[in-house]
Amino acid sequence: MPMFAPRGTATAASGPLESLLGGCSIEVMPRTAAKIADFRSLLAPGSRIYIAHIDGTPFDDMLATARRLTEEGFQVMPHFPARLIRDRAMLADRVARYRDAGVRQGLLIAGGMARPRGDFSTSMQLLESGAFDGFERLHVAGHPEGSRDIDPDGSDRMVMAAARWKSAFAERSDARMAMTTQFCFDPGPVLDWIRRLRAEGVSLPVHVGVAGPAKLQTLIKFALACGVGPSIKVLQKRAMDVTKLLLPYEPNGFLTELAAMRSREPDSGIQSVHFFPLGGIAATAGWIATHAAAAGTAGTAHAKVSGQAPTP
Repeated sequence: MPMFAPRGTATAASGPLESLLGGCSIEVMPRTAAKIADFRSLLAPGSRIYIAHIDGTPFDDMLATARRLTEEGFQVMPHFPARLIRDRAMLADRVARYRDAGVRQGLLIAGGMARPRGDFSTSMQLLESGAFDGFERLHVAGHPEGSRDIDPDGSDRMVMAAARWKSAFAERSDARMAMTTQFCFDPGPVLDWIRRLRAEGVSLPVHVGVAGPAKLQTLIKFALACGVGPSIKVLQKRAMDVTKLLLPYEPNGFLTELAAMRSREPDSGIQSVHFFPLGGIAATAGWIATHAAAAGTAGTAHAKVSGQAPTP
């Protein structure tokens, strides 16, 4: 069964949802990636795979995962959490070691820690460091529902100011830049936020985060842990419906509305979709394969979804 189609391979006859799924990416952690025998059994060659760097994950595990995925033929984008990086020497060392492993892309984030471990506290400081000169692609975080870590007062004043700064940086950078968002469950706030970005002069392309299929209880747990805001009400409402409680959540409705906006407003900046496989890598890969193949957009993708059990 086909999997991700490389960006730009959607046919002229494909619809909005199918076009949106073309070129989508997925996120893994070293411990979950280790449970997949060969990612080529799940993903098409050249698919982008983010590697999440969670506090406590040894850097050597991050590096080994990046090297392995690069050797398997994927575009690898590891996280660089500013607050986990002690100083410029550590940053330079990590970038150099990733380069040696074939990595030329990175997601630059502040990181979820309340206090920085060293000299860096924001992704903007990482961008300004010059350490990533020569990287082909740099992504930064987007927060459609705001972030209490950044704006404790519940506004989005600082979040939006940072977005404007990053957009201005992208205009003077040689790297291709984009904004990858946290996962959400209600398309309304996401669509409003994307329109607001454009009104604020933020021109960065947006890769919208979405949760892959998973049990409702699993999604609620992750949503609470990650600070997902208004859209968690979508899950809570679903949990009240006994007929849906035992069924896995699937992102069909969310992505259909997102694709419709992208079709209606081609200048909105929605470029792609980034999947958080909260219900397992194989489960998310299977969902995308089914929906892309049904619409015919993955005709040029060659990978198959294996019968492997989902990995949490």
